[in-house]
Amino acid sequence: MKKIQAWFPTLIYAERLLARGGQAFNAELLRECQQIRDYDRAGRRWSQRNYPGGYTSYGSMDRLHRFSSTFDALRQHLDRHVRRYARALDWDLLGGRLEMSDCWINIMPRGAVHSFHLHPQSVISGTYYVQTPRGCPGLKFEDPRLSRLMAAPPRRAQARQAQQAHITYPAEQGKVILFESWLRHEVSMSQTARERVSISFNYHWTQ
Repeated sequence: MKKIQAWFPTLIYAERLLARGGQAFNAELLRECQQIRDYDRAGRRWSQRNYPGGYTSYGSMDRLHRFSSTFDALRQHLDRHVRRYARALDWDLLGGRLEMSDCWINIMPRGAVHSFHLHPQSVISGTYYVQTPRGCPGLKFEDPRLSRLMAAPPRRAQARQAQQAHITYPAEQGKVILFESWLRHEVSMSQTARERVSISFNYHWTQ
């Protein structure tokens, strides 16, 4: 064995949702996201209390793949990526399946922020980017070991990416990002005039 080896990796998946037809599909999703926001009074009220400045359907309509054929089409496309990610994780599903359980909209105008959090009671979580204006914030992940480092000295400013305390994946329209649900992540404050629109989701393991 080598003198020093890396163990216990944290895998993050990033890929385009569709090889072809993504622009038209995104346009349909964006139109529906905006229509849902206009219709969803309960979600706008929930967002005022819990998502200041922005809109999310998380507190009101969080199973959009069961409500909308467009969002169910998104679910079907995502299923393929989730299966690929699960293979990379070397998961044995024991004859079970990974199924989308939750799916909701996030619309971030200037000043909106989503602080560090994780997604309990699911195994894979992710984000699909519908509209990403230039300069909008990406998805920032936190090293899951931070709470256990205790009295360790700080890392060098020029540390290798794999050794840094945080890593940010840029928000790119048409791209999906998948991660294990226990991994803490945040979206920094948006500074763009146009709205950043994304769709978040969770997958459960069913047997």
